Amino acid sequence: MKSLDNRYGAVNKRIGAAVLVIAVVCMTLFLLSKEEGGSALAEPAPQNLTESGWRKPLSYSPVLSWSKNPEAVYYEIEFLDHRPLLLSDTQEAEDAVFRSSEVFQNHYNPPLKQFAADFLGRAPLYWRVRAMDFNGTPLTPFSELAELWTSPDRPEMDAPVPVTQLGSDERGAVLLYPVYHWIPMSGADHYELQLFEGSPDNDDNRLIAVWDSVPAEVYDSFPRYSDRDFYWRVRAMNAAGTAISKWSNPKRFRTAPEDHWEIAVLGDSISHGGGHYSYGPEDLEFSWLHYLDFPAINLSESGDTIQMTLDRFDRDVLPFHPRYLLIMSGSNSLRAGEDPEVVIQNLQEIQHRCLSNGIRPVLLTLPAINPQAIQHVFQEETVEDWAQRFAAVNVYIRTQVHIDTAAAFSCPNTVLPEIYALDGLHPDVLGKRLMGGKVNAAWGKVKQDADKEMERYAAEAHQ
Repeated sequence: MKSLDNRYGAVNKRIGAAVLVIAVVCMTLFLLSKEEGGSALAEPAPQNLTESGWRKPLSYSPVLSWSKNPEAVYYEIEFLDHRPLLLSDTQEAEDAVFRSSEVFQNHYNPPLKQFAADFLGRAPLYWRVRAMDFNGTPLTPFSELAELWTSPDRPEMDAPVPVTQLGSDERGAVLLYPVYHWIPMSGADHYELQLFEGSPDNDDNRLIAVWDSVPAEVYDSFPRYSDRDFYWRVRAMNAAGTAISKWSNPKRFRTAPEDHWEIAVLGDSISHGGGHYSYGPEDLEFSWLHYLDFPAINLSESGDTIQMTLDRFDRDVLPFHPRYLLIMSGSNSLRAGEDPEVVIQNLQEIQHRCLSNGIRPVLLTLPAINPQAIQHVFQEETVEDWAQRFAAVNVYIRTQVHIDTAAAFSCPNTVLPEIYALDGLHPDVLGKRLMGGKVNAAWGKVKQDADKEMERYAAEAHQ
């Protein structure tokens, strides 16, 4: 009986040890959930990650995607070669086989052949992603861990993929100064981009511009309009200048005076689009024109001073001859110290050129800025009396046919809160939505006011 008691005792010890392990695991999971549930992360984890499985594998060079977070400045992505039993969604995995923070859009072409060659076509990898803010602080938890199965039978990414919405039917998608944007390819040193009038697949095309670019984005500094359609394509290059990919499929867009645009917008980057540091005019949710109840062509150019806006009026506005021109310019001039009277004189000249050409001008007030945020993001100084300068110009604008877009923002102490604009200058999605809403609400009356002003101008011109 003694040996039997010993046997039962040994079994009980094993059971006790197992229970202890289970208890420790449960407690660890509980503590992890308490830690994560109490975190200050403001946004939900990325969703809709690219799916794959052993029956539906991806290629050895896939494009991974997830839901876009307009509050993100960049993303951090990491890969593991196994599914851990315990994995915090607020901490980096210590045993990750690869991690990158060089991800500035919600797409990524991972260099699998470099860090996971032994797994390709044989066993799954696992990956997850989280959004980060400008200061490198996590904005969201990591996403759920997604499986990544691969097969040599799947076609690999063999060209950059355009992601710009130029030429789409979305509001705000027609820009006189286009921005070309694409999914970057792993291993590329830089990119070559070509722009054509007419399709590159047709014999009657005309190559009109070529760029080399390190980032996966090009701001066109030349006004692109034609009664022919434009097409652009891009390919990846190595450091020696040799192509390492095919050309992307050509992407079409159209910016044509013969389309008879009734309404146009003229201004600087606030109207051109973009914001939150990483988003450009091609990200339409960062364009206030996207939220309008009516179509409008965007004739704005990033970086404009008021003098630059005036100087390009004849070249950029007159070919389209819109019936109404919404004008917002002067912020860059005023924050750099320009005399408000100079800005007002330039606005008056733009108004005069509009009316003398049968175009009805509508001025938009200038939203406030945040000099501290501008310095933090752009390392640019702002004159101390910027608020008085902005106020002087806005006083003039409010005596004209205008829309008070500045009134869309609640600004304690005259400073634009960062909730509206991370960089202190370019309103983000919320700000652009508020601006578009202001224009929509005022548009019916403002059109009437603009028509009456044109009637008065025409009557005076004939006296």
